[in-house]
Amino acid sequence: MPPTTHDHPPQPPAILDIEASGFGLGSYPIEVGLVTSEGQPWCSLVRPEPDWQHWDPQAESVHGIAREQLLLHGRSPREVTQMLNERLAGQTVYSDAWAHDYTWLSRLFDVAGRSPHFKLDSLRALLTDAQAAHWHEVKRRVSLSLGLQRHRASADARLLQQTYLALQQHQRAAA
Repeated sequence: MPPTTHDHPPQPPAILDIEASGFGLGSYPIEVGLVTSEGQPWCSLVRPEPDWQHWDPQAESVHGIAREQLLLHGRSPREVTQMLNERLAGQTVYSDAWAHDYTWLSRLFDVAGRSPHFKLDSLRALLTDAQAAHWHEVKRRVSLSLGLQRHRASADARLLQQTYLALQQHQRAAA
């Protein structure tokens, strides 16, 4: 569980989100974004490795990132993994799509020849059954209130963190 104090509401968890070239075999991470427990965002495009050729036009229509953008503006997997390790060292960071994000994160670290210095866990592990049952409804409301226009990694991570906080606030108010 995220750290808590008696005087303040619980500190939100750090959230990580990954946009990918598509789903399934051969897909790879193209953007990694996070929001720290202090609310600080970070995001980076990932330059594909030469053998990373899978590209799903439907995925591109969702995240709006063209492969050419990655080639021009993406950082190398080595640089991205170094930055992730620096920002998240010793922490547990949470994802709402753990199975996909874990696979893409592993691919990123493997190609960079590094190991993560943090743990990735499922955001579901932090939720009660009642909170999980209301997750999508609350997420939709939070998304509307934030006015997020892009389906991008750091914006998605922020939305997830704000949804978690809204659920926690509702639970405290109901107690």
